[in-house]
Amino acid sequence: MDIKVGIPRALLYYNFYPAWKVFFNELGAKVILSQKTNKKIVDDGVLNTVDEACLPVKVFFGHVINLKDRGVDYIFVPRIVSVEKRRYLCAKFLGLPDLIRASIRDIPPIIDMEIDLYRGYNRNVDREIDRVGMIFTKDMRKIRKAKEAAIIAQNNYEKHLKSGLIPREAIRIMEGAKVVKAPDSGLLKIGLLGHNYNIMDEYINMDIIKKINDFGGTVITADMLKESDIEYGASCYPKDMFWTYGREMLGAGRYMLDSGIVDGVVIVTAFGCGPDSLIKEMVEKEYKRRNTIPILSLTIDEHTGEAGIITRLEAFMDLLRWKEVV
Repeated sequence: MDIKVGIPRALLYYNFYPAWKVFFNELGAKVILSQKTNKKIVDDGVLNTVDEACLPVKVFFGHVINLKDRGVDYIFVPRIVSVEKRRYLCAKFLGLPDLIRASIRDIPPIIDMEIDLYRGYNRNVDREIDRVGMIFTKDMRKIRKAKEAAIIAQNNYEKHLKSGLIPREAIRIMEGAKVVKAPDSGLLKIGLLGHNYNIMDEYINMDIIKKINDFGGTVITADMLKESDIEYGASCYPKDMFWTYGREMLGAGRYMLDSGIVDGVVIVTAFGCGPDSLIKEMVEKEYKRRNTIPILSLTIDEHTGEAGIITRLEAFMDLLRWKEVV
């Protein structure tokens, strides 16, 4: 019988799920996803974390609890230190496995693979992947093949994102589904800034992408931009940002402003996130100083109501249409 590995549909799921799934599948394991975020998942997460935790962490806890009740043999909770050279991720990713173990009782064993690319892909990274692979097989050739397949899957996934797909669509395509992109000619182009775990989770953000589409807009995210576009935008600031995804938001926001590829920008941040509050302030300040492209800032938490999001978003889209007319 296949070993079942549970993967929470939260945090960096939207960034690396295709690679993770292929890696475990190649090792002979069956991947089980937690359900899509819903009220019970959020409530469970809130009840099992400290009040000071940000919304994405609370949601992640809820997804782990969801998997706990689904009969998996392991739950994959990576300890992600860095995903690129000379930059780090938020501290919540470093301590996530320990937080889970300390807060949730009677859960299956956690696979806490450490991902640290601060000094690039090196022997230590390779050894850590091998350590996890040996949970499933002692055949090093099989583990090596799983690593190579995961890298190929991740590269293909990122190509889909650069082609204009959002992560949800790209994941569906890689799993064999057919996704037809609607023509976007004549639609307002909306830059959607935010971490993928905030802007892609339909429940916590009230399905903001669908609402933008319904109001006559099409979204452009940081994932769709070239690396050189992000680099250009980030380099416009006097000091380098050492948070990978904060820098991505900052660079994408500045590039969208300078290039004029969007009619307006919506930035989504989570309440209680220190890095987000800083990034939001820096992006908003530049947009308001230039006063050429309107920006709407939305802060979400477990108490966010749909009515407020709809009202503000609809008014923002009306403003963009009025701006086009005048």
